[in-house]
Amino acid sequence: MDDPVAPADDAAGAVETTTRCGFVALIGAPNAGKSTLVNALVGAKVSIVTHKVQTTRAVVRGILLEGEAQIVLVDTPGIFAPRRRLDRAMVKTAWSHAYDADLVCLLIDARRGLDEANEKILEDLTQVRIPKLLLLTKVDLVDPPELLVLAEKANAATKFEETFMISAKTGHGVEDVRNHFSAAMPTGPWLYPEDQISDIPLRQLAAEITREQLTLRLHDELPYSATVETESWKALRNGSVRIEQTIFVEREGQKKIVLGEKGKTIRAISMAARHDIAEMAGTPVHLFLFVKVRPRWTDDPERYREMGLDYSR
Repeated sequence: MDDPVAPADDAAGAVETTTRCGFVALIGAPNAGKSTLVNALVGAKVSIVTHKVQTTRAVVRGILLEGEAQIVLVDTPGIFAPRRRLDRAMVKTAWSHAYDADLVCLLIDARRGLDEANEKILEDLTQVRIPKLLLLTKVDLVDPPELLVLAEKANAATKFEETFMISAKTGHGVEDVRNHFSAAMPTGPWLYPEDQISDIPLRQLAAEITREQLTLRLHDELPYSATVETESWKALRNGSVRIEQTIFVEREGQKKIVLGEKGKTIRAISMAARHDIAEMAGTPVHLFLFVKVRPRWTDDPERYREMGLDYSR
């Protein structure tokens, strides 16, 4: 009688693959470069970027693979001294994700240095008992000696495992950050499909893209409280998509600003947003924008739930 064949699992030379997965929370003052870094690491636009502070409101998660590691990047709202309910909700959300992550990265705009806002974040960060990294951003705009002094001062205020000097714009240091994230992830199964790069629904990302264009074009004229919602998303027979979105403002005068003279402003916003949404969706887009007044929407609990923010405070 022939000898039994050994099970495949016992075969010599079998290689066992161990996956890793974890969350990396990116925190920092407004405009520290969190969203730009997320997009650079993921290799696609998953978070909007403007020069206006507090652009990021809801938490955005970018997902990337590096070897056997799936890294979930948590792009949080900027941390600042809050004055309004929406401000408080965003700051509270940022800190809650810092405490829940496997790794926390503090991003500091090297041009700003340790101003009052960054000093306060460093002080509060000492209470977070998980591994922390310091990322000095936009280093291509600062002389190297100044960067070394800044890194030394920040490390004296809070204990960091490593310090990275990066420029998401030029790519400097980004690969080193990616490799460190991969090595730091705990062993475990991946949480998302291999080809997924964000957990934000397409409808929501499309609304964020339009808000980005709205902010870029009306940086000074339009107040911080404007928001955008995708009302409908309909796939057409020819493969294109018809999207209807509403821009909400708090006062009638703000509506006129968004529309512009003879509708010129809203047409420009629509054209730019349509291009970016089509690129994101991978299909032609027909975008229709409407402007409505929604007084005191920043006091509406439903709006906070849609953004994933806590209304309680």
